[in-house]
Amino acid sequence: MPMYQPSSRRRDGEWKKEVGGGGQVLDLETAVKDGILGGGGGVVAKGEKLDLKTMVERLDWIEVPSVFICPISLEPMQDPVTLCTGQTYERSNILKWFSLGHLTCPTTMQELWDDSITPNNTLSHLIHSWFSQKYTAMKKKAEDVQGRGLEILEVLKKKVKGQARVQSLKELRQIVSSHDSVKQTVAENGGIGMICSLLGPFTSHAVGSEAIGILVKLDLDSESKKNLVEPAKVSLMVDMLNEGSVETKINCAKMIEMLMEGKELESKSFSSFSLLVGLLRLVKDKKHPNGVLAGFRLLKLVSSYEGVRSSIVTIGGVPQIVELLPNLNSECLEFALYVLEALSSLTEGKMSLKDCPNTIPNMVRLLMRVSENCTQLALTILWGVCEISPEECAPIAVDAGLAAKLLLVIQSGCNPVLKQRSAELLKLCSLNYTTTLFISKCKLTRTIQ
Repeated sequence: MPMYQPSSRRRDGEWKKEVGGGGQVLDLETAVKDGILGGGGGVVAKGEKLDLKTMVERLDWIEVPSVFICPISLEPMQDPVTLCTGQTYERSNILKWFSLGHLTCPTTMQELWDDSITPNNTLSHLIHSWFSQKYTAMKKKAEDVQGRGLEILEVLKKKVKGQARVQSLKELRQIVSSHDSVKQTVAENGGIGMICSLLGPFTSHAVGSEAIGILVKLDLDSESKKNLVEPAKVSLMVDMLNEGSVETKINCAKMIEMLMEGKELESKSFSSFSLLVGLLRLVKDKKHPNGVLAGFRLLKLVSSYEGVRSSIVTIGGVPQIVELLPNLNSECLEFALYVLEALSSLTEGKMSLKDCPNTIPNMVRLLMRVSENCTQLALTILWGVCEISPEECAPIAVDAGLAAKLLLVIQSGCNPVLKQRSAELLKLCSLNYTTTLFISKCKLTRTIQ
């Protein structure tokens, strides 16, 4: 909320304040009468009367006129009082100021010739009126969009087809995305089941895209999730993940993730090459970071299943992910490393990592760089690669600076398991490298000796 820079003066017994950005001097009595700052009588809504504190809390996102802000707390005043200097504060704040032994005005630092405080009833009424008006407008808008949401549901229940169905779903998706109240309206009026019923083997991608865009924003119960894991519906999501717009691809990835986390979707339902190819395409799309994150989140989830890991290796997923590592942000990077670590648990996964020329250099660079978790994942991957072919991989790793990095891990405050793994890998490298050269590569000769 904006800081209030007070400029008040007393003329002929009336308080005047500067309000807004234009420097206009406003008589608060006139403001109440003319409604300049939204004086509206304080009626909130039919059958509802809220106190000021509740309205302030519910409208905490809205920009408040600076004259309503207490200079001490920088929060809207609910019980404004005025000092002899003409400055106005929230009662509790100024009393706390006095209790600390201050005998000055906090804003002007003038010594007070009178320590009495006067309730500013005019400003209090104006604040309450302004918040009442804003709250009423907010509530009316919410009721309007809820009503529109119900209207759209009724239209869809009449089984409209073609472009009319697509347009209705598109409008519903837009208001569901913007208004939490509509989400509840859809759920309470059978909207989730009805939208799920629109998905099937003959659903067009235009309808499917809008329907998934709505469902992914809602809290789905177990019954709805069971409905969505029907093979024809999963197949539609996979198709749209490969062929839809970027937004559709992201929504499909999120939906499949939701279904997997709820255990409604069995591994055989998402082990298709088509899904994995679609996810690899999504994570390689550098223009859309949200898509990269959604893709890696789902890849991490599916790679927890051994059968799926083999499929990712088979379609060439390892080198594709390894090449992406240097350009990923920290969040995506951690998910990518989780996937590669899972793949390194397979013999074919280790071989694919070994055969990728950038695996070792990229993993070495990540040690002690992003987070302890990333260091642990990279170290596990390096161990798997070096263990499967130490004579070939150890020299490459040492040349890439691995020995020096491992010494840093050992001397750091990392967890004991990480240090132990670093020591084992350091030993493995030393056994497959000329001693003199190995020590020189460490760049920490004294520590090695």
